Amino acid sequence: MKPSDFNALFDKAVADYHVTDDVNRKCQNPYQEGSLEFLLYAKCWIDAVQWHLEDIIRDPAIDPEKALSIKRWIDRSNQERTDMVEFIDSYYLDKFKDVVPAENAKINTETPAWAIDRLSILALKIYHMQVEASRKDADEEHVRKCSEKLAVLLQQRKDLTTAICELLEDIGSGAKYMKVYKQMKMYNDPSLNPVLYASKK
Repeated sequence: MKPSDFNALFDKAVADYHVTDDVNRKCQNPYQEGSLEFLLYAKCWIDAVQWHLEDIIRDPAIDPEKALSIKRWIDRSNQERTDMVEFIDSYYLDKFKDVVPAENAKINTETPAWAIDRLSILALKIYHMQVEASRKDADEEHVRKCSEKLAVLLQQRKDLTTAICELLEDIGSGAKYMKVYKQMKMYNDPSLNPVLYASKK
């Protein structure tokens, strides 16, 4: 699968989510488990659910108990998102395992999967900005501003897709090399978060 195909897959995941627009709906991944397509679709679905959880929790009239429950959900979602990114990087580490980096090979500021993560988020931004730019109940100024932002997002997606293509080509040729560092999030770990381990004393 080429990076040029990623956007269509992400757009499909976003559209599939919005068939019901329900954060409780279980992901029905149409791709073969273990494939890159499966990982990308699952990643984008997690992003879509979290996007809407972030909307819900900002309701000024939300019940505090519900807000806390959603905050816990968002925390779990963030961990799932990170895990999925690391699975995608593992796919690429395996794909390029036999590539011998050139003597002057350089490392990138981010791994392929973290760049792809940004592409997934862009699919959601584009979808929702298109909705805002098409609203019949909004005034002309709102529509104009959202249309301008949409154009920027589309250009950003084009540029990022090109950059990911070039990064993968460089890694495949040995001009760059991959090095993956686990995120090591501390706030979710009962042995590393002082609030959590202090509560056990």
